[in-house]
Amino acid sequence: MDHYVVVISVIGIAALGMAWMPSVTKHTGVSYAIIYVLAGVLLYLAFPHLLPAADPRKDQSHTMHITELVIIVSLMGTGIKIDRPFKYASWRSPIRLVTVGMVSCIALATLTSFYFFNLDIASALLIGAALAPTDPVLASDVQVGPPNENEKFETKFALTAEAGLNDAFAFPFVLLAITLSNLPFTGTDALWKWVEHALILKVIIGLVIGYLLGQLLGYIVFTMGDRMKILETRDGFVALSLTLMVYGITELAHGYGFLAVFVAGTTLRNYELDHHLHSKLHAFTDQTERIMVAIVLILFGGSLTTGVLQNLTWPMVAFSVLFLFVMRPLTSFLSLAGINIHSKERWVISFFGIRGLGSIYYLAYALKETQFPYADQIWTTVTFTVLLSVVVHGLTATHVMNYMEARFAKEIAK
Repeated sequence: MDHYVVVISVIGIAALGMAWMPSVTKHTGVSYAIIYVLAGVLLYLAFPHLLPAADPRKDQSHTMHITELVIIVSLMGTGIKIDRPFKYASWRSPIRLVTVGMVSCIALATLTSFYFFNLDIASALLIGAALAPTDPVLASDVQVGPPNENEKFETKFALTAEAGLNDAFAFPFVLLAITLSNLPFTGTDALWKWVEHALILKVIIGLVIGYLLGQLLGYIVFTMGDRMKILETRDGFVALSLTLMVYGITELAHGYGFLAVFVAGTTLRNYELDHHLHSKLHAFTDQTERIMVAIVLILFGGSLTTGVLQNLTWPMVAFSVLFLFVMRPLTSFLSLAGINIHSKERWVISFFGIRGLGSIYYLAYALKETQFPYADQIWTTVTFTVLLSVVVHGLTATHVMNYMEARFAKEIAK
């Protein structure tokens, strides 16, 4: 049987199914992530030799680039659909979640995994840094809707903006794990270099390039497009082009491409908030993202059949449960102290920090860059935590968000 024909058939069926998945999720309350992961498991059990290799450990570079592409498209879509103009006062909740909440979560997860599994500090930090960020890809059930949609409230806004910001701000801690792993060969000067480059310079480069390119495209599309007929466009793929351009230029400049893409998306959105083109830009990125997510989720499901969880132990299960039900909720809830948000909203925001493809990306990136002595344990722990998050959050998100929207509709902030 022709493997190529099998692969494109699976991709076609998976992509077609995505056309109805939002409706399925809305009516059943079950996230499409669960459906596609299960489909991946069944497909790879039935046709293990006809489908592409799904074990993420076999080729770290391949795994990294597949997840990387899905994440940057998702980040652009996330930025474009946020209606709230950027001001510190109105963005306090996601900023607190990313700075105080995420950093505290990384520290707590690092210490817990260090003592649970007797890992070296670099491996423990890698687990914490990979798991801490809320995933922008699989969190669509808890995020705001398309641009210019009136039904927006703090719970979804906070989770949407957090997912856009923290994929970049977790990166310094992934790089710190790599630095600590290489410390015996590089010396302590590497820590100062980490502070200078990873913690400061790369963030600044990402912010500046994302803002400038977002402003530039906004000027061309909205200002010049209204003045000059030749520059007018109605094409949604402009958003995808901006995504690739911003990410590539920022990475070439040694900045954080994830951060730059999200900043470019929000900058473009804020350039002219009520313009009708935003709906087309978001629709194109959303459709592109869903097609890619369908493929990646099937691969993730297939990876579960390749032995990535064969080293799973009860301490790993306990760690994953603690992380999802205690560490993330507690650190995030405390980080929102002092902000005028109802306690129920604070708990919901804190609980729905969904793990996903970002965790897989960071892990593949770090393990491609250097050797970690406990790589198999790290893969197993992170993969199981992502799987548990897909199931737990996938079964509860729609129901909880429907309740929250009905309960707090009067607290919508636009």
